[in-house]
Amino acid sequence: MPAQSELFTVQTPDTARARLWEAMGMIVVQTERVATAHALGRVLASDVHSQEDLPAFDRSAVDGYAVIAADTHGASAGLPALLTVMGEAAMGQPTHIAVQTGQAVLIHTGGMVPADADAVVMVEHTQSVTPHQTSVTNSPFSILHFSNSLNASIEVMRPVAAGENIIKQGEDMRIGGVVLPRGQILRPQDIGGLMALGMTEIDVARQLHVGLISSGDEVVAPTMQPTIGQVRDVNAYALAAAVQRSGGVPVQYGIVPDDFAQLRTMATRAKAECDLVVLSAGSSVSVRDMSVTVIGELGQPGVLVHGVSVKPGKPTIIALCDGVPVFGLPGNPASALVIFDLFVAPTLRRMMGANVDTQSALPRPQVQARLTRNIPSTTGREDYVQVALEQTGTGEWQATPIFGKSNLIFTLIQAHGTVQVPIDVSGYRAGDVVTVWL
Repeated sequence: MPAQSELFTVQTPDTARARLWEAMGMIVVQTERVATAHALGRVLASDVHSQEDLPAFDRSAVDGYAVIAADTHGASAGLPALLTVMGEAAMGQPTHIAVQTGQAVLIHTGGMVPADADAVVMVEHTQSVTPHQTSVTNSPFSILHFSNSLNASIEVMRPVAAGENIIKQGEDMRIGGVVLPRGQILRPQDIGGLMALGMTEIDVARQLHVGLISSGDEVVAPTMQPTIGQVRDVNAYALAAAVQRSGGVPVQYGIVPDDFAQLRTMATRAKAECDLVVLSAGSSVSVRDMSVTVIGELGQPGVLVHGVSVKPGKPTIIALCDGVPVFGLPGNPASALVIFDLFVAPTLRRMMGANVDTQSALPRPQVQARLTRNIPSTTGREDYVQVALEQTGTGEWQATPIFGKSNLIFTLIQAHGTVQVPIDVSGYRAGDVVTVWL
């Protein structure tokens, strides 16, 4: 095994990330066309422009009567406006009835507003004065009594303003408008919006393949019964799930023992077959540390960062090998997942052209919570502390730190979120209000 460096030089997370992204240079995103219905979580390859107005016609936002707003001015329960119902705007069909002064047209939610009508009065604000219907129409169901009654009369007991209860043509989206920007990570509402415009196929970034390698003589497959001194492989499956959540395709390369030649062979294969490579374990500073040497031999420029000023995850390796980002993650599960979120996920999203900030692969939900215990820290490094959340009777969130060693996966399972202690802050005190990333 080649000689290795005795120490590493610690970088701040921002500096480490910037060094990698600068070395990567301009990203060329490969694209493919997929069915919109199957595009959840994919990254848009280009701006999407609308080819039509949405809605395509003026629609009613309520059940009621299409009217001329001026006819209702000053209307009240004591002095209602009297209007004649001239017909019904049929659902799913063009409305050919025009409204004139003193008239109204029955209309249902989503129906096409008749010509010359400029407002819709809600059915709850009307009552019938026809010979066949004298009771107050205080329920939406009463509107059905008028559906076949031409020239029925109604009293409007509340005025409406011009445009009230009408969704105007193009109010949701205009022809030529940007529906979604390039780099958007598609959400359920985005899928619905595209379908509303008839866009059943969409151009997205090709999903990238992420090679995952676990190393260590003590690591065995989850299907095996560990003997004394052995542990089941946690990281391969936790990281595979994290890759999928970040929009990539995990490729498992199995468990490699602490053998330099075998690790180099497997890492070389993963680099040739994948767009990004992650090695877990073997990144600590010790005589058995082979990851940094193996990664350094995979291609140019090689290792960019060995050591990041974070806890957990200090002995992280970040490299670029012939255009392929390679990460050496600590073997401890908590450390590996924290580092994945800090570096691997945003890099993966960036390679697919996503609009991401430097800290996360996706906008992350957060809450403000009051600490129940102190969180000690040291200036000069970022700390990521798991917390459990509990809501008080007054609705305030309380965050209780869960302190545990980074090799304890159930520390993460018991937590609801993470508190970041910035690099220039020497901890938080009980009672402080902090941001919890869920």
